[in-house]
Amino acid sequence: MYRSLEDFKKDWKYESDSTLKVFNSLSDESLNIKVYPEGRTLGYLAWHLAVTIPEMMANAGLKVEGPEVNEQQPANVADLTAAYSKASDSLLNELSKNWNDEKLQEEDEMYGEKWKKGLTLMYLNLHQTHHRGQMTVLMRQAGLKVPGIYGPAKEEWSAMGMDPLP
Repeated sequence: MYRSLEDFKKDWKYESDSTLKVFNSLSDESLNIKVYPEGRTLGYLAWHLAVTIPEMMANAGLKVEGPEVNEQQPANVADLTAAYSKASDSLLNELSKNWNDEKLQEEDEMYGEKWKKGLTLMYLNLHQTHHRGQMTVLMRQAGLKVPGIYGPAKEEWSAMGMDPLP
C-alpha cells in the first residue's frame, strides 16, 4: 500500500513508460493476435489497461480523463497508445491537484471490498504489470520483439554482444 503520493508517482512513471514500450512494440496487425480461440487479444489487453485507469480511479473518487469502459477499442496502436497516455498523464495530474499523503488513508468501496486509496493505487499499478506480462507472453508467441522491462529481453542481450540467458 502506498503511504506517499511521491512514491506512487515515481513507480507509476516507470511502469507507465514500460507499458508504453510494450505498446510501441505492437503493430496494428498484432492487435488481433490471441493464442487460443477463447483467449484475449493483444488489443483487448492494451485497451483494458487504458480504460481501467479512469474506471478504477472514479471508484476512488478521482476524475481521470481517459476512455470509458464501454468505448470501442481503437483499431490501431497509435490510438490505443494515445488513449493510454492521456489516462496515465491525467492520473498524475489529478493526483497532484486533489490528493495528498493523508488522503491515501481514506477508504472507498471498491469491487465489494473496502480499500484505502493507497491500496487502490498499489492495485492499479500491479494490475497494469500483470496484464503487461500477459501481453509480452502473447507477443513472444506471436513472433513479435519483446522489449526489456526489468532487464534486457533476449534480443537486447544479443544487441549488447552477450549471450541471452537460457
